[in-house]
Amino acid sequence: MMMKRNLYRNLLWIVFLAGAMACGGEKKKSEKEIGKSEAQSSLISVDTLVLKKRTFQKQIVCNGKLRAVLKSELSFDGTGVITGINGRNGDYVEKGAVLATLDNKEATVELEKSLRAMEKADIDLQDKLIGQGYTGDTATVPEAVLRNMKITSGYTNALDQLEAARRRLESCFLFAPFSGRIANLDAKVYDRFSGKLCTLIDDSYFDVEFSILEAEIEEVTKGQHVKIIPFINDEKTFYGDVTEINPLIDEHGQVKIRARVRNADRYLMEGMNVKIILEREIKNSFVVPKDAVVLRDGFQVMFCYREGKAVWTYVDVVMSNIDSHVIKGSEKKQTVISEEDVVITSNNLNLADGTDVTPNNRR
Repeated sequence: MMMKRNLYRNLLWIVFLAGAMACGGEKKKSEKEIGKSEAQSSLISVDTLVLKKRTFQKQIVCNGKLRAVLKSELSFDGTGVITGINGRNGDYVEKGAVLATLDNKEATVELEKSLRAMEKADIDLQDKLIGQGYTGDTATVPEAVLRNMKITSGYTNALDQLEAARRRLESCFLFAPFSGRIANLDAKVYDRFSGKLCTLIDDSYFDVEFSILEAEIEEVTKGQHVKIIPFINDEKTFYGDVTEINPLIDEHGQVKIRARVRNADRYLMEGMNVKIILEREIKNSFVVPKDAVVLRDGFQVMFCYREGKAVWTYVDVVMSNIDSHVIKGSEKKQTVISEEDVVITSNNLNLADGTDVTPNNRR
């Protein structure tokens, strides 16, 4: 009986020890997996791209100011009290529209008098012609005779006075010389006019003037497309063409360029400050984002992804635009870059040669 109890106790003890060992193994296994997971999470995550030759948009970036292609400061030919203004600042008017009028009562009376004087002069001319034996058809009268009769009858003088009266009445009306928008209109009805009344701007097209360096002149040609971006909103882009290249280098070593842009949605305004981007395609280039290149010890460096590590690679930047570099292997360090190199494009500011990294993507 005693032996059976001892045997039973020994079996229980063996089962207990086996369970404890099993729990300890699971605990060790769990700790090992956790350590591995923590090591993986400590790796620096990076974005990458596969280096390939492609077309690079070489850019020249300049600042400029918009000038309307058609712009005119308008004023009456005469003086007087303003009796009507047909429009306000910002209004669009068609060519030939009456923008404003002056008091024209005296001019109207003068025209009526001139018309009556013209009728009398015409009657006197006909009397003279009949008196000389000519019919009412002046086509049969010799030119010299007809000229003398017009002068002596007062016909020529009356005609001149009539034309002057018509011009005087017309000068009481201000007409739009072209279609456009009214600007700088400060006058009011019943003001006595003096000087400029307003400015008329055709805002359908604008010229933009800017300057480039003498060394960049070969990059610009007449008819070349340009991008025009307003300073106030860099998400708006307009497109134009180079229309003029001034054949003169100024004292600052710069050349003036003029381009024309269509104001498609009437967003652009006279005098607006804009950024101009001229682009030219450079084919078969190694192009990377600007963030892919950093400075180390005074040299330009790019990190490549190889077998889970960031590999320090010296490069030379050949040219740049707003967001990209054209690169090649460093001449001083005698390094080489090739197609299919996997370039790290993010989180590279704190990388060192051989840093363990994990890629987010591969493109």
